Amino acid sequence: MRIATRAGRTVLVSPDGATAVDVAKASDGAFGPDPRSVYDAWPEFVAWAASVAGVAGDPLRPDELGPPSPDPRQVFAIGLNYRDHVLESGLQIPASPSVFTKFVGSFAGPVGELALPADTVDWEAELVVIIGRRADRVPAGDGWSRVAGLTVGQDYSERTLQLAGVPPQFSLGKSYRGFAPQGPWLVSPDELPDSLTITCTINGETVQRGTTSQLIFGIPELVERLSAVVPLYPGDVIFTGTPAGVGGTRTPPRFLRPGDVVETSVEGIGTLRQRCVATS
Repeated sequence: MRIATRAGRTVLVSPDGATAVDVAKASDGAFGPDPRSVYDAWPEFVAWAASVAGVAGDPLRPDELGPPSPDPRQVFAIGLNYRDHVLESGLQIPASPSVFTKFVGSFAGPVGELALPADTVDWEAELVVIIGRRADRVPAGDGWSRVAGLTVGQDYSERTLQLAGVPPQFSLGKSYRGFAPQGPWLVSPDELPDSLTITCTINGETVQRGTTSQLIFGIPELVERLSAVVPLYPGDVIFTGTPAGVGGTRTPPRFLRPGDVVETSVEGIGTLRQRCVATS
């Protein structure tokens, strides 16, 4: 199953991503139109969605979509969660997840412009998890049962602000407008393989390529560790970390410039596309 957000309304997306059905209209108001209400009734929604599979929809364009969960109650982001990225950063493998947040004001849809606020904006391709059922002290063995689906994300980071001060400003430096694009849609876990390939290209050049098999803390363990501290609510968003290949660890460092086109893909889900522009 695939769902997306179009004009603030939840839509069911066809397997090829070409068409979509408005959920509120098709369900006579039983679900939606706002995405959070769909996640709040996720088990019932999934059962209903199965009953309307194959219904003809309207043409769908990625550039008209927003993030699949546009107003989550909580946003979690995990740093240093791929072994190769830890090594390129010159750090030790963490014993527990490094957690920060990206503020919801940074959320954006899958296609659009990325305004660069400074000369040190970096890229971080990520797999993003969206929670579908409340999770409170959930063991890893039940972790997947709390997941609505997965989507593609970018954790754009302004490194100068991120690393300024003691302690550094991780969350703020990663939350400029447009720094958390996601999409193009959520895909339910049953439609995806166990290991997913993540790639990022800049102007067609591959700068990141990794697989989720390299995760230090996999999705079920993240659900367990996070929900041990705070309940996870339907619609909550988890950025799961980035593989090696970010610009800030290169010699010399490489950062985004106006005119660059960044494409971020996750196998079986889809692609984000941002064109970098100068901040007016």
